[in-house]
Amino acid sequence: MTESAVAVSFLTDGGQPAERTATELTEFFQAAGKSLDIAIYDLHLDGPPAELVSQAVKAAAQRGVAIRLLYNVDFPNPIPVPPPPDPDTAFIAALGVPNRPVPGVPSLMHHKYVVRDAGEDTAAVWTGSTNWTNDSWTREENVILRVPSANLAAEYLRNFEELWSSGRVETSGKYELASVNATYEGSPVQARVLFSPGRGRRMAQLIAMRLGHARRRIRLCSPVITAGPVLGTLADMVKKHVDFKGVYDRTQMKEVVSQWVVDPHAAWKAPAFQSVTTGLPFASKVTTPYAPGSVHDYMHAKVTVVDDIVLTGSYNLSHSGEENAENLLELRSQPLADRLAGFVDAIYARYAGTDAGQ
Repeated sequence: MTESAVAVSFLTDGGQPAERTATELTEFFQAAGKSLDIAIYDLHLDGPPAELVSQAVKAAAQRGVAIRLLYNVDFPNPIPVPPPPDPDTAFIAALGVPNRPVPGVPSLMHHKYVVRDAGEDTAAVWTGSTNWTNDSWTREENVILRVPSANLAAEYLRNFEELWSSGRVETSGKYELASVNATYEGSPVQARVLFSPGRGRRMAQLIAMRLGHARRRIRLCSPVITAGPVLGTLADMVKKHVDFKGVYDRTQMKEVVSQWVVDPHAAWKAPAFQSVTTGLPFASKVTTPYAPGSVHDYMHAKVTVVDDIVLTGSYNLSHSGEENAENLLELRSQPLADRLAGFVDAIYARYAGTDAGQ
């Protein structure tokens, strides 16, 4: 069934079976009549979810839908933040559609989006923070957005074509994008998207600017908070009186802070982060440290709500994210902002019983 308005799905640790997300993805694929262009950082599914996705891709291809799939191939990282992917290349090959690995050297192909039927009435974008793994769909906090918009689909397709043709992260996303219109619960939504690395610095600055101009509320979820403009702006927020709640992944930030304290160029960030997380209402999720074969139960949502503006996508609030291939979707809509803020509130309430400070 083709959706005519923005749709949002939320994932929480233990809150849903993986089959739910697999079914939503299948329904998104089933509406395709022309093309599906997939850019996914990590794709490693098992059991019924793998069967559902595989069948949906093959069925679309059999009815003449042109399908292409990009995925990241990583390299050993001494600091597993973000944790490296483990794409199932045998599964990907068995789908029988054109696919292309993008080297995660020196920066990651960190997208999690699908462009459906660009240029057609059924055009839409699937995006958000969610990788395609069983753990991502069952053990992590994540957000999925489905945005029906021919103009937005065209912008995402432009980004996809850059990555597909070059196989390189560093040359993508170097353009400014005009806003497009959509709807949510009958109300208008003004949307625009930015891509890194071409506009990576702009993405960090945009979020920092929105935070600095907040008048009513801020809700923030990010696995890590390391981008200088964002961290500096949050430090200033300690002295202001704005309704604030934030959540991050404590285990991943502990690893980051341990590196900051021995890096003279980043030494200021450790006390800044300490000030921010003790001076503002932050909660943190203690997660399983990355190791090969370990459960991936990360606080993985990437959402910033400032008043009635939502900023979300694949981008962590990180300096490295500015250099990765990422997408940041900005959406202006009070009902949508209320919905995303409620999601952050629920995560905050769940993990607020632990000490957020480092």
